[in-house]
Formats: sequence, structure tokens, C-alpha cells
Amino acid sequence: MRRAHILVLIVFFYGILATTTSFGANVTYDHRSLLIDGKRRVLISGSIHYPRSTAEMWPGLIQKSKDGGLDVIETYVFWNVHEPVRNQYNFEGRYDLVKFVKTVAAAGLYVHLRIGPYVCAEWNYGGFPLWLHFIPGIKFRTDNEPFKTEMQRFTAKIVDLMKQEKLYASQGGPIILSQIENEYGNIDSAFGPAAKTYINWAANMAVSLGTGVPWVMCNQGDAPDPIINTCNGFYCDQFTPNSKNKPKIWTENWSGWFVSFGGAVPYRPVEDLAFAVARFFQLGGTFQNYYMYHGGTNFDRSSGGPFIATSYDYDAPLDEYGLLRQPKWGHLKDLHKAIKLCEEALIATDPSTTSLGSNLEATVYKTGSGLCAAFLANVATTDKTVTFNGNSYNLPAWSVSILPDCKNVVFNTAKINSMTVISSFTRQSLVGDVQSSKALGSDWSWINEPVGISKKDAFVKSVLLEQINTTADKSDYLWYSLSTNIKGNEPFLDDGSQTVLHVESLGHALHAFVNGKLAGSATGKYSNPKVAVDIPITVVPGKNTIDLLSLTVGLQNYGAFYELTGAGITGPVKLKGQNGNTVDLSSEQWTYQIGLQGEELGLPSGSSSQWISQPNLPTNQPLIWYKTSFAAAAGDDPIAIDFTGMGKGEAWVNGQSIGRYWPTYVSPNSGCTDSCSYRGSYNSNKCLKNCAKPSQTLYHVPRSWVKPNGNILVLFEEVGGDPTQIAFATRQAESLCSHVSESHPQPVDMWNTDSEATKKSGPKLLLECQNPNQVISSIKFASFGTPHGTCGSFKHGQCSSSNALSIVHKACVGSKTCNVGVSTSTFGDPCRGVRKSLAVEVLCT
Repeated sequence: MRRAHILVLIVFFYGILATTTSFGANVTYDHRSLLIDGKRRVLISGSIHYPRSTAEMWPGLIQKSKDGGLDVIETYVFWNVHEPVRNQYNFEGRYDLVKFVKTVAAAGLYVHLRIGPYVCAEWNYGGFPLWLHFIPGIKFRTDNEPFKTEMQRFTAKIVDLMKQEKLYASQGGPIILSQIENEYGNIDSAFGPAAKTYINWAANMAVSLGTGVPWVMCNQGDAPDPIINTCNGFYCDQFTPNSKNKPKIWTENWSGWFVSFGGAVPYRPVEDLAFAVARFFQLGGTFQNYYMYHGGTNFDRSSGGPFIATSYDYDAPLDEYGLLRQPKWGHLKDLHKAIKLCEEALIATDPSTTSLGSNLEATVYKTGSGLCAAFLANVATTDKTVTFNGNSYNLPAWSVSILPDCKNVVFNTAKINSMTVISSFTRQSLVGDVQSSKALGSDWSWINEPVGISKKDAFVKSVLLEQINTTADKSDYLWYSLSTNIKGNEPFLDDGSQTVLHVESLGHALHAFVNGKLAGSATGKYSNPKVAVDIPITVVPGKNTIDLLSLTVGLQNYGAFYELTGAGITGPVKLKGQNGNTVDLSSEQWTYQIGLQGEELGLPSGSSSQWISQPNLPTNQPLIWYKTSFAAAAGDDPIAIDFTGMGKGEAWVNGQSIGRYWPTYVSPNSGCTDSCSYRGSYNSNKCLKNCAKPSQTLYHVPRSWVKPNGNILVLFEEVGGDPTQIAFATRQAESLCSHVSESHPQPVDMWNTDSEATKKSGPKLLLECQNPNQVISSIKFASFGTPHGTCGSFKHGQCSSSNALSIVHKACVGSKTCNVGVSTSTFGDPCRGVRKSLAVEVLCT
């Protein structure tokens, strides 16, 4: 009977793999799951945000997501990129939402369209366009008629666009779910009674649009029927919907965390991520989404925060460049297969959970027809052995074992069978432009950005202006310029011409110039963007100019009333003497200039007749535009530029902004660990790396943005750098590794219906070169016995088979892929009575 049940499960599972997703469905829900054409489904989803990659990348990203076991792609809709000017729309290029949805459909996957239109997402201004702020009487995200009018108009615009293209499941399209609002329940108490009327209005408005698919609200415990309230977080196994008629849905399982300029780089161990997913499905969940599955890049000035970095890698299963992050991608793929083996049992009945001891649980899904699936969980931080159905099972700490037939463990979240890939980016000299036969760095040209006021549209105010209301975010930059006459006998000049310039700003950074020279700079940080600085300066008798360049680094994207969070130099601005005497300049006649002269001249495109190439390239000086040409490296490998040597600014390739760069903003020198235990609850500060280093040095250049030759790179450098130091960086896989124990569950894609044969063959160690043009060329380490350590630093234990290296060499060298049985039948038994494992590290060339 057990073998028959396993066979049924395997036939069902591979039937799923062989079937192309069919659209044209009626999508509803009950207390267990979404129903597609009346059939309950277990669905695994992943977030990919179309503006954070390029249209050329989408097919590969989506196919790798499908290969990793996803059923659904989830994306926000980004209002500010689609309607940058009121009633003027943009759905071109990487903003082509229809093309993105159709690309997902072409791969046979479903879509969850999170319209919002507030998205948060570490995106500039939370996804709202800045013009929204200037509508008279508007208040964001509350029972406010001007806001509701605009929100409904844009939401209806997106729904109508999807309907016109027949993209909802009810029309034959892939969209099976939509979201209105976003995490409003986190901040709704700040809005008082108006929050409830607003959320009810938003729900009714969304439903009235007639999409034919269910709507959700995440983190909204009072979401009214028929809206499904859903969970966001690192763990959602304990989440309960607000109605017994609604399924348990996890819209954001945070696969890692974002990076901020000036911060360390967070990462989340895959064992913990897999544990969280397995626990969710164990305790009744049927729809789970990774946020992010591919994070991508904050191109242009799209990052929010403020201080969110240009990279939005998020430690996702697909990295910023779209490459597999191993072992995260592979381990989750194995998890998804194990969950799918349980699907028929999961959707047929409700779970029954019993205690197996302290912090030990068994959850069983069992039907009268004989289907049975079980999850055994150890929520403690120490290993345990439990008895279940008369059998003994070892449960590693903080792990879940999955038993699709209630007998055999096919997956344990803490035991990684997938290979690990160690790779790094290696700096290489930038390839010169073949057409000009010049190496990059030998043909730099430049233009100086004027200090202070240089544009005709400058204006004067006798007050210090808040920046966002002044610039409407048309630029990161706002000049505050003042001329003041120094007689020499001012009370604050008690020691001659020395004084202190005191400046206070709401953020995010500023540079102070006195008489045309940079006197000092100051910057806020992610946790506190405000700036207060005292800069020693020297003034001269007569006219003195004070030019303050204030800049933003992405606008606030989260929190109640976040649209009221200001930026810029709101003061006071003072001259202070050592004797305590001061003069307040805040109410003087300040002249303002929005943006830079170079922006107005179109320098980011590389055009202009003003570029200078002689006599000498100025370096380590503020306010300089740089330009050079380059040829793209051959091949299809991702392109990155290493900005080591530069200060802070923005970069463009062939007129396309690759984002803000800031390699001089270094993370704190403590709090990081190279080996972070997955055991115990995770938070965004638990596992950090890259301390005392720049938060980001590598910047992604999409392949589709370059041509073989004649590419133009333009930089605007704010504080000073040496552009000849920047370089291309290419990814090189240093090692492939795997470490598999005899006690590993049999990999689910290797299941054999003959249980005795399965038991005899044991688990397999699998390795595969990531580059399709490479093969395994050498074995750097191989040990069967009691090896220890991690990939790149494996060591032999006291027990080690003498023939492990030769066996692995024979099985692997010269092949693109290899698998080796992890058992004494393969290697012999070097130490009887000891649990053994196989650790292998190989090199692909």
C-alpha cells in the first residue's frame, strides 16, 4: 500500500510538470485555497518587479522562476513611472506592464497583480507620482475626496488596460489575483476613524471594477468581505485570516532584506527561509510568495527610503543580474517539489496538528480515500529525535521534514542537497572603444558644473525653502545661494576671519561652498536623514558667497503621512564665532536654482559641444561631469561597473541611468558575521556582511543597453573621484560545492518507486556547471567520512575514505554535470557505526 501511494504521488507530480498552465479560468476561493475552475490549488509565487530589470531580461527571469518551481509571478504596479505627468502615460520599455504580463503567460505561469497603487517597495515616494502632492486639499491614504478620485482613476486605468488585453483569468489571461492598497493596517491607527471608511471605500471600489478575480489586502486585519486579508513578514505560519471562509495567503515572505547606503548587507540563510515556507504549508497555508524572487536594480532615481541603495538584490534566489543564487535557488526548488508531492492531500482536507514533545509538532493531512501527507517540525534550536507512526525520525534544530506518504521523508529544510556556488566579481580594465582604438581611461573628457547659480530660471526668496515642495523631485539637487558683505569687525569674527558655518537640513545631504570653494559636506543616514553640521570657514572683507547644494537620495516611501516628510535646508543657517556670537542668515535674500546646469544641457546623454579633453583630466575635485567611450565585453555574461575610486553621483550608459553611485559611504565596522546560524527567529539585522566596506561598489549595466562598440559612459561626480580607477567587473565562479549526508532525505526529483532500491542507493550529491560552455575541470576537495567546514574551506575529519578523490574525479571531471551516490556501496566504509557524509568542491572551466 505504501509503494502504491508513493507511485500515485509521483505520477501526479510529474503530471503537473508536464502540463502547461491553462488560462481562461473561473477563480474563486474557499477556506482552504484559491479555486481555479472549481479545483483547489497549492500555489508558489515569487515577486519580480518589471521596472527593476529590462524587457530583454524578463523571459530568462521568468523561465528560471518556473524551473525553480514557481506557479505565479507577483508584481506591483508603479504609478509614478506610468503617469509621470498627470494624464500623460508611459507604458514603454521596462515600463511595459502588458508585455511583462504576457511574457509571464507565455511561460505558462499565473500573475498576481498588486495594483496598490501605494506600493512602498523601497521605491521613490512609495510609488506615488510627485504631482499628486500638489493637488489642492489632498491627504494621502485616507478618506479624502481628492485622493480617492485620483486613486480610483489610476486603478481603473490599470484594470481597463488589463481588460483590453484580455489578461484577467476570467478572459483567458494569466491574472488570478489582484491587490488593492498595501500594508495599510501597519499605520491605519494614525488616521483615526477615517481609516476604516477609507479601507471600506477602497475595497468596494476595487470590487466594483469587475476583474472577475479575487482581491486581497495585505496586513489588513479588518479587510471587508469579499477581500482576502493576507500576511507579510519573515514568518506567517501563525497567521489566521479574518474569516473562516478565506484562505491563508502569504503575499510577502521576505527572502532577504534591502541594502541602504551606509549600511551593511543583510542575508537570510536558505535553511531558515525553507523552514518558514514549510511551516506555512504545514499549518494550512496554500499560497506563498517570495518577496523578492528576483530583486533587480533601482535604475535612475527610483530608489526610495531615503538612502536605499541602487542594488535591490535582496539576497533573492535569482540575484540582481538574474543568475541563480546557489544553494538558495536549488534548495527552494527541492522544497517546492516536496510540497507539490503533498498537494492532493493538502487541498483535500484540513490539517490536524499534535505535539510530539516540547517545540515538536506533527501535522497530518489525511483523507478517507487513503491520501496522507505529514510535516514534522522541530521549532527548538537543538536537534531532536521523535517517534511518529511507529517510526523514529531525526529532526535537526529549526527544521521541518516533509513526508508525502506519512512515512518517508523526502525533504528536510535544514539539509541542503543543492550545490553551493562560490563566485565573485573580478575587476578588469575597461575595454577600449574598438572603433577609436583607445582604452577606456585614455579618452576621458569633462565639463565643470558651475558652483552656485548658473541657470536663467533662478529665483529669490527671503526664506529657506523646503526642497521637495520646491523641486517636485525633478532633480536630486537644489542650490541655496547667498551673498553677504563682511566688514571685518563683526562680533562673531573675534579671531580675525575665522568663523563657523552652521547648517541644519531635513536631509539628505549637503555640500557647502564658500567663495566658490568646497568648504565641507555632511550627510544623514537611513535611520535619521536629518543633517546638522558646523563647518569651519574663512571669510574675506567685502562680498562673500555661500552656496549650499542640498540633495536628496530617494524620497520617503513608508509610514503614516510620509508625504509630509520634508527635505532640504530649512535652517537655521548661521555664522558662529568662538566667542558665542552668531548671525542668523536664514531670512536673508536666498537665490534658488532647481537642478544642475548639466542636466539642463542634456549632459547625461553625452551630447554637447562643451566637453573638454585637454590639457589634464581633473580628478578628486567636486562638481565635474565625466565622459568616455567603451566597447562591451564579448559574450552574454552580466556587466557590472566597479565604481571604486569615485565619490558620489549618478552614472549613465548610452543615456540610460544605471542609478546613483556612492562607494565612499562605508558601513559600520561591527555587527557582521560570515557564518550566521539559521537556527532561531530571523530579523533583518541578524545576518549581516560587508562591514567597514562600501555598501555598494558594483553597478549593473543591462546587456540590452550596450552595443559592441561606441558606448558612452557619463558620470556626474559631486564630491571628487578619479574616473580612471573605475573598471568593468566580470563574474567568475570560483567553486561548486555540495555536502550531503547518508541521512539526507532522498532528493525528490530522484524518487524511485522501488522503495528498497531507493533505500539502497541512498541520496545523491549533484553538481552542475553554471556556464553552459564549461565542464568540471578539477576536483579541489573530496572526502567521504566525517568532513567538516563550508564551501571553500572543507577539511577532512578523523574518518575519511582513501578512494573518495579518485571516485569523484572519475565521475565528474570532463562532464558538465555529475552525480555521486552518498553511501558505503560507493566508497566503502571507512568507519563503521559512524554517520558519514560526502563533501566535494570542484572547479568548472
